[in-house]
Amino acid sequence: MARTRSNNLDILPVILAGGSGTRLWPLSRKHYAKQYLAIGSDATMLQESLLRLNGMPHLPPILICNEETRFLAAEQVRQIDIDDALIMLEPVGRNTAPALALAALEAVCLGNDPILLAMPADHKIADIPAFHMAVAQAAALADMGHLVTFGVEPTSPETGYGYIQAGADIPDSTAKHVASFVEKPELAAAEEFLKAGGYYWNSGIFMFQASRYLEELEKFRPDILHACQDAFEGRKRDLDFVRYSKQAFLDCPAQSVDYAVMEKTKSSVVVPFNGGWSDIGSWTALWENSPKDEAGNCIIGDVLNENGSGNYINSGHRLVAAVGVKDMVIVETKDVVFIAPKSEIESIKSVVETLKAAGREEVNYHRDVYRPWGKYDTIDMGDRYQVKRITVNPGAKLSVQKHHHRAEHWVVVKGTAKVTRGTETILLTENQSTYIPLGEIHALENPGLVDLELIEVQSGTYLGEDDIIRFEDKYGRS
Repeated sequence: MARTRSNNLDILPVILAGGSGTRLWPLSRKHYAKQYLAIGSDATMLQESLLRLNGMPHLPPILICNEETRFLAAEQVRQIDIDDALIMLEPVGRNTAPALALAALEAVCLGNDPILLAMPADHKIADIPAFHMAVAQAAALADMGHLVTFGVEPTSPETGYGYIQAGADIPDSTAKHVASFVEKPELAAAEEFLKAGGYYWNSGIFMFQASRYLEELEKFRPDILHACQDAFEGRKRDLDFVRYSKQAFLDCPAQSVDYAVMEKTKSSVVVPFNGGWSDIGSWTALWENSPKDEAGNCIIGDVLNENGSGNYINSGHRLVAAVGVKDMVIVETKDVVFIAPKSEIESIKSVVETLKAAGREEVNYHRDVYRPWGKYDTIDMGDRYQVKRITVNPGAKLSVQKHHHRAEHWVVVKGTAKVTRGTETILLTENQSTYIPLGEIHALENPGLVDLELIEVQSGTYLGEDDIIRFEDKYGRS
């Protein structure tokens, strides 16, 4: 992606994509959080966060995610032709203060001291020019040594957001000193904030010079900084990813940047921002921020909605027929149908906890499972058999491997497959097939320029993903 650099200030975007949210379950799962979803757009929220930077001078971005979603994140970055992003992997989730400490240490280690633009990957911003103007103002303040947060001008007494109370004006700027940070309030307090003015929603977007953040973290939470420094010293490069010492990071306390630094420093300032921001924190919020028909329905996918009003209905794969329903949320995925009145949508937390307690994988994964070479979807299974649709990216190759407990049949339905089976190598095209006997060393590769799709039928006494003995793997997996 073509990118220009600032003549004056080096801005380093840091995209925080390590969270695992379930407030938009069943679309959002533990290992497929909402930042990886396309919501009201052809691009996912992660991709939108990166594309939002277009037209604004900046350095190659840093993306912070976790081990389980690394291939999904890398694939979504690849899809929008960004090839210079640094993908940092958190060994475990420790909230935003440690994540940004690692990013700041990386930034300083690169030999400069850029201004970090820290953005959650799961936010929507409608007015991109307004965002760019706010970033430019915040960058100038960060260059002066301030630690900047973006305050969203409130439009309603929201109780799901934290608030920022503004203090004294900063000369020659719309920015203000921060008087206080306020926890998510009760409704009466939120209504009073809106009436009084001078309060902003806390967007969770920050700008500060890398060294200034580390300096303030050393002052207020040296335990976090020192643990992150130890983790950083043990870092290793792995393909597109950077890993950090797990044990050192396990010893790091978990805390948000708000609590660790922003609420304690005397250098925090807020830049007011009014650009159509939302964190899409619930199905109701998503309905509110989505296009609707004249009856207030947001309809996505193959839906027949007769005499309904005020609904959010999202069908991902099958026909959903609804008659006379009002103010409902209906979401259909390959493996789940979720139905709830909008007034009861907060009960989704209880549903997810119940499923967790029952050990249901629908909380953790979608049927599509991403790998460095592509993805697979388990489309059917039963006693001693399993059927998958496998998609291999152009130029990608699965590991050279064998299985102790299963045999496999492969049928190509799209593209060209290069198959290694024992000592022979064959090319298969559409409607051609092959058989991999139990215990046979084999590999699958896509030598073409389009996706390879095939149907795999497994049969045997054990069909788990851990029945793989790898002999060679271009992605470094054991």
